[in-house]
Amino acid sequence: QVQLAESGGGSVQSGGSLKLSCVVSGLPFGDYCLGWFRQLPGVVERELGAIAGIDSDGTTTYADSVKGRFTISRDNAKNTVYLQMDSLRPEDTAMYYCAADLPRGSSSRDALSPYKYNYWGQGTQVTVSS
Repeated sequence: QVQLAESGGGSVQSGGSLKLSCVVSGLPFGDYCLGWFRQLPGVVERELGAIAGIDSDGTTTYADSVKGRFTISRDNAKNTVYLQMDSLRPEDTAMYYCAADLPRGSSSRDALSPYKYNYWGQGTQVTVSS
């Protein structure tokens, strides 16, 4: 059974930082790309905005909205993917989700597409106040 568990969300003031973690179990972690996505307030269910993806070799790709502010990383020994978020803005307020099982070597376009992933965590809320 594949399980993803996010943690690290919370409330922070504009300009602050948070680091999200996602522990993945039930699949060969090192064989897959992983991604982070978010659902903004008021957006209909399952409309997820791309944040970042990371391949098994550490190759990363980012949505334009977070480039230079967010950093995705992974620790294959711990089956964990991270999202370091710096210079947070009120518009970053959202529910954040990690996703798994995109085959390694997939394109950057696929890595940022929520439709390419089959497994999702429950999400962790990030709230940024001005």
